[in-house]
Amino acid sequence: MIKLLCENTLEDLTEIVIGSGEPKYRAKQLMSHVTAYDSFDEYTDVPKKFITILKQTFCDRALTEIKRVTSSDGAIRYLFETVNGDLIESVYLPHDYGNSVCVSCQVGCGMGCVFCASGHYGLKRDLTAGEILSQVLYIARDRKECGGIDKIVMMGSGEPLANYENTLKFIRLVNSEHGLNIGMRSISVSTCGLPHNIKRLADDGISCTLSLSLHAATAEKRKKIMRIAERFSLRELADAMRYYFDKTGRRVIIEYILIGEFNDTPSDVRALKELLNGLCCHVNLIPLNPTDHCDLKPPGRKKAYKFCEDLKSTGISASVRRSMGSDVAGACGQLKNRTVESAAETKNNRNL
Repeated sequence: MIKLLCENTLEDLTEIVIGSGEPKYRAKQLMSHVTAYDSFDEYTDVPKKFITILKQTFCDRALTEIKRVTSSDGAIRYLFETVNGDLIESVYLPHDYGNSVCVSCQVGCGMGCVFCASGHYGLKRDLTAGEILSQVLYIARDRKECGGIDKIVMMGSGEPLANYENTLKFIRLVNSEHGLNIGMRSISVSTCGLPHNIKRLADDGISCTLSLSLHAATAEKRKKIMRIAERFSLRELADAMRYYFDKTGRRVIIEYILIGEFNDTPSDVRALKELLNGLCCHVNLIPLNPTDHCDLKPPGRKKAYKFCEDLKSTGISASVRRSMGSDVAGACGQLKNRTVESAAETKNNRNL
């Protein structure tokens, strides 16, 4: 089975190098090429004989760019094809304070949130740590002239904590001083709420920014839009978030998609206050990004900011997040879905 070279730590590469009869320093040469997302043809400082040996076991690149769309705000949504033909999306997000990459961790998603385009066709498979990392490496190389990548956000397609082992390995790879050396504070992991794995993340020594996709502060409303709410209670989630803060000292981010006439009322402000009382957190209010297969609508801008002010008046830290890329199928999964559906339509038309 062909493996991805980028999934190896410097220690792993050292073992590979020594096992192949090459000098130990060769491992750092390999690591520099891996982090630059070079093809084997660009390993010009490595003997061709050794490259031939590497090619027998490892693949130099995991992704091929199929399409990209650029937003008016500078965000770029990439559609990639993996080695085995799966389509995944990633997003480059430029900011004044640094550039971020939003990565996918699964092909599709099995969580079934009604407002999310990623899960429209369900979950196909987990991405490996190398496939997740390759999204960052590709975009860092592509946007090198813009300053590279400063932050990583695991908020693309898929549930990171349902692909736990690969998520853990990915975080450790990008955090490694011999890899991309991106600090834990610059890595965000978003979860729809798997309490046992939130605690496990803290126990495994990961102190990245934890973002909980809450989206409703009562069990009744959450069950209407998020299937995961049938498995885990709000109390379990609150306990897990407190555990994470106590263990890591990191403030938890609460992601709250504002859906017009559903979760943007004064009673929702009170429910949020009751649920989050005493938790060190910040609430990111995100006006819904409409998708092709969902009839839910965002609230108006004025109402979104009113909700934010009402929440802050209760003592909860909150802000309305600026949406990026909404003019180019900005919601996770939309570009992939439209590409797949367009290809299927073309094929059907040819068969008529």
